[in-house]
Amino acid sequence: MAVRLYIYDEKQCDPKKCTGRKLVRFNLAQEIGSLRRIPHGAIVLTPWAEKAVSREDTNRAAARGVVALDLSWKNIDTVPRKMKGVAERSLPFLVAANPVNWGRPCKLTSAEALAATLYIMGFKEQARATMAKFAWGEELFRVNREPLELYSEAKTSAEVVAIQSEYLVDEEPAEPQEGAEEPR
Repeated sequence: MAVRLYIYDEKQCDPKKCTGRKLVRFNLAQEIGSLRRIPHGAIVLTPWAEKAVSREDTNRAAARGVVALDLSWKNIDTVPRKMKGVAERSLPFLVAANPVNWGRPCKLTSAEALAATLYIMGFKEQARATMAKFAWGEELFRVNREPLELYSEAKTSAEVVAIQSEYLVDEEPAEPQEGAEEPR
């Protein structure tokens, strides 16, 4: 069973680099012309959602689909903070693998966000198929291998957030030992 993917495209990025448009071109996602056309009950990925995407969203995603908002990070505040009739979800900490923002935390493209969401919910084959259209697509799974696996094993949003917190603490650089020289 494949999850229906949707792109709400504000047409703010370079059409040649727009991952959302590429997914639409290859019939891997359907474009939505306005926020009012988002399917009722769908999962909408937003950075300010109170819940993280998790396996508990699997049935909703299978029935209603997942929506990525394709717009510039500079304009994210133009999207309403609360949307009626949908399930807003955020992605846990992941690192971008796209050529523009490679290695930057939380700066995923729409395609990366959709693929990560699918992976976390257990639709791993569809996640990889989504990224297969990009020369750098497999890089998303390579650079985020450990957190994606951990998040995909969590059953609830609360577990995903706990794993994220633990992962971020483990990844922080160690404090210098007392008396040790600071690097120059």
